[in-house]
Parts: sequence; C-alpha cells; structure tokens
Amino acid sequence: METVGFIGLGSMGGPVAGHIQRAGFPMVVFDLRKKATRPFRERAAKVADSACELARASDVIITALPMPMDVEQVACGDNGILQGIRPKSVYVDISTSPPSLIRQLEPLFSAKGAFVLDAPVASGQPGAARGIHEVMVGGDKEVFERVKPILRAFGDQVLHAGPLGCGSICKLVHQMINSTISQTIAEGLTLGVKAGVETAVLWECVRRGMVGRMHVLHFQVPQTVFRNNFEAGTFPLKLLRKDVGLATALGRELNVPLPLASIAEQQLVEAVNRGWGDKSAYTVSFLLQEERAKVSQSSTSSGRCRPDPSGKIYFN
Repeated sequence: METVGFIGLGSMGGPVAGHIQRAGFPMVVFDLRKKATRPFRERAAKVADSACELARASDVIITALPMPMDVEQVACGDNGILQGIRPKSVYVDISTSPPSLIRQLEPLFSAKGAFVLDAPVASGQPGAARGIHEVMVGGDKEVFERVKPILRAFGDQVLHAGPLGCGSICKLVHQMINSTISQTIAEGLTLGVKAGVETAVLWECVRRGMVGRMHVLHFQVPQTVFRNNFEAGTFPLKLLRKDVGLATALGRELNVPLPLASIAEQQLVEAVNRGWGDKSAYTVSFLLQEERAKVSQSSTSSGRCRPDPSGKIYFN
C-alpha cells in the first residue's frame, strides 16, 4: 500500500486526511500548526518537519492549501515538495487554483521523474460518510487510476476530467455556477417572503423543484438562512470569493463573457469588504439581500409572518 504524504490540515484538508488515514493508508503529515498534526500522530502517522522531508518519505503527496501562492511556495519553494520528491512519486493538489498553475508546475516535477495531478474537491451533503461529494481530477489517465483508491477514501464521486488542469477548470465552473444560483435564490426567497408567503412553505415549493434538488443550498439554506446563522462551516466566504475571481479571470483570458458571474463576484467582494470573509460561503449573499429587501427570512416554530413598521417581515 502506498504511503500518502498530506500537507495542509485545515478545515478542509484535515477531514480529508482523516478519511485517508482511516482507510488504512500509511501517512506522513505536515502543517505549520503543530496542533493540527497531533491527532494524526496519535493514530500512528509520521510528522514531517518540512514539505521536502514529507516528499522524501511518501509515494503520493497531497496538498490542501487556501491560496494559489501557498500551493506554489509549498510545491517549489525552499524545503518544498520538489526538492524531496522521488522518481515515480505522484504530487496531487486538491486545492482550488487556476489551471495555469498546475500546468506550470508539471515540467518541474517531470524533470525529476515524478507525476502531477490537479484534483480539487467539491463539498457534499453535510454529514456524508466520507465528507466530500466530488473529486475532479486532471492529468494522465494511468496516473489517475493509480491514485484513485486514495481519492475514493474521501470522495464518493471521483471523476477523471481530462488532461492536466481540467480538474481545476471544472472546479472554477462549479463555484461560479453555485454563486450565481445562490444570488438568484436569495432574490427569489426575499421576494416571496416579503409578499407574504411563509418561509417554510416557500422553501418547500423551491426545493422540491429542479433547482432545490440539484443545488448545495438544498442542505445549507435551512441550517443557515432560516436560523439566522451565517457563521462558516468548512468553507468560508473569502475562499469562494477567491474561486469565483479565478473563474472570471479565466473568462477574461479566453474572451468568454460572464455577466452573471461578474455580478455574483461583486456581491462576494462587497461581503468580504464588510468583514464577512469568515462567514458561510454560499449563504452570505442571503444576508446582503435581506438588507436590501428589508425582510428577514429566518423562521421560528409557528412560521407565521407579521409586518414590522420598519418594513421587515418577521415570524411568530
């Protein structure tokens, strides 16, 4: 069984690495926060002092990092993965980055006889057994098949998206579409509630249709918007703002008009500028829309609405 080196044990990387370790793969871990490595050490994982040391001890190296600059630094900076990687090893980045980054890294790793894949992840239903719903992988098909058992330890849908960089492209499109749909749903719900429909009834009418069944908000809206709880779970707004920004940048690079995505991006920029960067990614647009519409979408046990002199609608 191949030894897996995992770098980045944060809110997304930590659970992913945990699934891999529980699947029985020997592991080496590295994180700048020593506290994050402790649970893995207690379950017999080795803890490396650097990305370079981790790469020397691993067959497959995975990074889960917040920003593209972090990926680049860990991959090929001082004491980085590139310095320690062995021939025939595989480097897999599951972060969300522009496709150009992984394509720029590939020749550097190829020169050392190693392989590279991009494999960003999309979150699934909260509480799912393996935590991650979809893994979108770009790179050589044979290398993909080699690491697929590791990816399946945390993903219930592991898809080969095509050549290197295609996984990243699919993830950016995924995030762009989700953000645009989120804004549309936020506008629709505030309209319906302010027009007098009870929140619970309105949501049932929406979620039982096509949009509700296919969209991540099917799970998130009742837990956040209707409870007036916009604190982040595993994916904060500031990272979604980064993802959508990368998508619109790719659109400009390829001369593809993205008017709706650009509007959604500006909503995210406004929310981050308000200091909401650590709030829930896909539902903070609802908070902005509530302010503009002067209506609350939160619901209490009875679900009955009443007007307020300020123009807001509340629930008794």
